[in-house]
Amino acid sequence: MKTEQQYFEESMSMAEYMEQMTTNLKEPSFEVYKNFNVNPEDKVFQLLKEKKPHILAITEDWCGDAMLNNAVIRKIAEEADLDIRCAFRDADTNLIDRYLTNGGRAIPIYLFISEQGEVIGKWGPRAPELQQLVVDMRAELPKKEDPTFEEKQKQLYTSLQKKFVIDPQCAQWVYEDMKAVITKTLS
Repeated sequence: MKTEQQYFEESMSMAEYMEQMTTNLKEPSFEVYKNFNVNPEDKVFQLLKEKKPHILAITEDWCGDAMLNNAVIRKIAEEADLDIRCAFRDADTNLIDRYLTNGGRAIPIYLFISEQGEVIGKWGPRAPELQQLVVDMRAELPKKEDPTFEEKQKQLYTSLQKKFVIDPQCAQWVYEDMKAVITKTLS
């Protein structure tokens, strides 16, 4: 069985990953990336620069959460001068199956790997505030048996993706939660 470090070594950088995206989420992901900025004075960067973990993202370019979260974690990694790489969830499900969320293969998941190649922390797939937003919006959907369910669910995901791009609070929630998890992991 491959280790997380082996997946990391075999994977492409986040910059390469974002460039090669083929879905309609490529441009919105770059828009979030362009418009979001970290605060270099945040204490988390001192910890990251000191501990120098590698970051392995388990992701896919069709995922709306990844569109938002990948842009934020890329900015964090760049500020701390860390190597961040991307493994495709669907290419080898052995990796994601080690990090299920409520029994599902939810993405993105970010693994923080020590210099010794051990997983020392994980973040994902969503900031708590965004999870609550999704739960609240899903509660408004008709029942699955309803003939309009599929269409309404698609509309929900489309509106969420738009919100992720135009509302800077979404990226800020991700950033704040990532900082808290990273700080706890590295302290």
